[in-house]
Amino acid sequence: MNKKTIRDVDVTNKKVLVRCDFNVPLDKETGKITNDLRIVAALPTIKYLLENNAKVILCSHLGKPKGEIKPELSLKPVANRLSEYLGFEVKFSKDIVGENAKELSKELKPGKAILLENVRFDPREEKNDKEFSKELASLAEIYVNDAFGTAHRAHSSTVGVAEFLPAVCGFLIEKEVGMLGDNLNNPERPFVAILGGAKVSDKIKVIENLLEKVDSIIIGGGMTYTFLKAMGYEIGNSICELDRIDIAKETIEKAEKKGVKLLFPIDTVCGKEFSNEAETIVVDSKEIPKGWQGLDIGPKAIEEFTQVLKNAKTVIWNGPLGVFEFEKFAKGTNAIAKVLSEINAITIVGGGDSVAAVEKGGFSDKITHISTGGGATLEYLEGKELPGIECLENK
Repeated sequence: MNKKTIRDVDVTNKKVLVRCDFNVPLDKETGKITNDLRIVAALPTIKYLLENNAKVILCSHLGKPKGEIKPELSLKPVANRLSEYLGFEVKFSKDIVGENAKELSKELKPGKAILLENVRFDPREEKNDKEFSKELASLAEIYVNDAFGTAHRAHSSTVGVAEFLPAVCGFLIEKEVGMLGDNLNNPERPFVAILGGAKVSDKIKVIENLLEKVDSIIIGGGMTYTFLKAMGYEIGNSICELDRIDIAKETIEKAEKKGVKLLFPIDTVCGKEFSNEAETIVVDSKEIPKGWQGLDIGPKAIEEFTQVLKNAKTVIWNGPLGVFEFEKFAKGTNAIAKVLSEINAITIVGGGDSVAAVEKGGFSDKITHISTGGGATLEYLEGKELPGIECLENK
């Protein structure tokens, strides 16, 4: 990676503003953090800075308050959890760039940290407002972006601040870009991508970019049926983007020209309706009967995909292969998660439901890399430059 990291700057006795991704899920009733993976992912950077006697000012967003102060989206619970992990009180600022933030950053001692309130409580954050960026920057002497999950957003705390301070990345962004970048651009082969999700429109750019890099693409999830329809097959009542049929046809042709295998499920688990209680049948994917909709990949598809994955040396997976939120139609996604945990290959998983399947199966420690970015991972797989990384200093 050609961007400077925290190793490339002297942070001793310096005030360092660190943009983290503390966008953690909270229990609606109790307000407690239900999964702190994102906090844990930020710890290596925070600990390095503290050990090197930096004065650490942490900031993040949480949820979508849309520029309004919403107490239920306060970062206070995160400050408490950080205090537990770091073994000292991480003081919490009740504002972002107001009196409390200024006072706490002024009093900050080397080797200690504070956390600012949710940056999205200020309507200027998401507009990448210059004044707000300046106010944030005025709290510190160095800026560190370690929020890979929001690196695709050009906001004040992810991009704007970098105009006013020396800007480098933390270890999480370094790791994400290293894992995704190295394995996309210089993979061990065979290189297989697994792409799921409901819509072709969400994944088409990813498919186009990956056609230049991979040996095979396994397609699952709702977008399967747009492709099957494009090939002239009966898809019954399955989800289908009629306005994307031509793009699906073009994609199939492109893959053929490039010698990339596009693999579709040979059989499908169908439901009478879109529900976990639905009556089910397993049919050949080319002949889904009227009145039925495809909701998961079938047992033969699982078998075929398993064989392909067993021969792979690099695998990237983004998106579920069925309606994962219904237990009845989560078998395909869960089976693939298990296979990835057992094969001898570099395995990278990114995107909400695929990560959830890996965690649910207890396979997290057997996957080479679980990406913390949803939209950011997708845009990276599309081959886009991420503004939150672009704005950092080059080595």
